[in-house]
Amino acid sequence: MPSACFCAILFSVYSNANRKRVGFMLSGILAAIPGATAQGLVWGVMALGVYVTYKLLDIADLTVDSSLCTGGAVSAVLILAGVHPLLTLVFSVLAGMLAGLITGFLHTQLRIPAILAGILTQLGLYSINLRIMGKSSIALLRQPVIISLGNIPMALVIGALVAVLVVAFLYWFFGTELGCAIRATGDNRKMVRAQGVNTDRMKIIGLVISNGLVGLAGGLLAQYQGSANVNMGRGAIVIGLASVIIGEVIFGARFNFAWQLGAIVAGSAIYQIVIAFVLQLGLSTEDLKLFSAVTVAVALSVPTLQKKFRKTKVVPAQAEKE
Repeated sequence: MPSACFCAILFSVYSNANRKRVGFMLSGILAAIPGATAQGLVWGVMALGVYVTYKLLDIADLTVDSSLCTGGAVSAVLILAGVHPLLTLVFSVLAGMLAGLITGFLHTQLRIPAILAGILTQLGLYSINLRIMGKSSIALLRQPVIISLGNIPMALVIGALVAVLVVAFLYWFFGTELGCAIRATGDNRKMVRAQGVNTDRMKIIGLVISNGLVGLAGGLLAQYQGSANVNMGRGAIVIGLASVIIGEVIFGARFNFAWQLGAIVAGSAIYQIVIAFVLQLGLSTEDLKLFSAVTVAVALSVPTLQKKFRKTKVVPAQAEKE
């Protein structure tokens, strides 16, 4: 009897400890959601840039891993020089566009494969980013910024506003004759070339727009986290792809173009929330790259697995009819 009471007491203490642990974990997750959403909106701008090359142009552009840092470095250096933080974003966009122009030139004029051209630009930008900043990292402590980790409600508003403006711009631009030509280039280059369209020029414009958005995201991210680091863009292409695929899987790509663009931003926010969730569960920050890679691999394999699953369902159904 005493042993039974002792076991009951131990079970009660263990249950209470578990409840407290679970409650603490849930409260931590809920507290992290607003910040993760704000960060997801910023990364969503970058994901839109990845979408332009990956989905519309059908090009795997690895320039983004460094052009993101270029945008952040330019914004941070100009803020320290006394330039208004909003104006610095214009220069971040221009810096990203220049990076995309270099990749486009290497690919279209020197006939270097797109993926290799992106890698070459990415490697070159690493040294350029160090030159821009003068060192590997720049802090923006007590500097004026338009979006900050220290003010999450305002960061949510600014992030959402920028995302909406970018989506609206892309929706308008890719509805123009030039935008349609870029989309057609990604769908069928030979057909577009037969219509007299310069596909090389379309690729360059697409890469310029894509990396311009990535540069904008880099400037916003540097201001949001209060620093610019030479490695801040490492793995950005994986995050961008994860956002694109998650947005398509969850929200679907069956609706109009504006819906697809909005789904990418939502996918980015969801991805960052998932990251915050797994960190609260105890995942080490050292394992985030592995988690991101596995997430993208799983997301990319979903369409193939769905097709195989449908085929396996159709075959037995036909066998039963026979």
